[in-house]
Amino acid sequence: MSVNDPIADMLTRIRNAIMAGHASVSMPSSKIKVEIARILKEEGYIEGYEVVEGAKPHERVLRIQLKYVGERRHRRPVISGLERVSRPGRRIYTRKRDIPWVLSGMGITILSTPKGIMTGQRARQLNVGGEILCKVW
Repeated sequence: MSVNDPIADMLTRIRNAIMAGHASVSMPSSKIKVEIARILKEEGYIEGYEVVEGAKPHERVLRIQLKYVGERRHRRPVISGLERVSRPGRRIYTRKRDIPWVLSGMGITILSTPKGIMTGQRARQLNVGGEILCKVW
């Protein structure tokens, strides 16, 4: 199946898996998806991730282990929400000083900058702007 926006597809798969209470979610792998997963892991939004080789070299699968808090009956997902900002039909770029805060700093903004994919906080430290990929809280 052809997907026009692989990042939106990734976020939707994560959102659906959380709503269904799944422990992990799998999706086709790409460099940008692995970088987003790395950031989510570093920021504590997911337990972990791994890239699993398929039967053919181009069939790599990204498997993300979702993170929950609380006891079995009362467990809540760490990720409360995911929102795609820039999309193929409408790219959203920002300067360093205009990088948005998510929930007054309680969430993160993920950007694609000339120095790679990073959080909004890291982009402010490096004094770079870029394309706002998504927001996570």
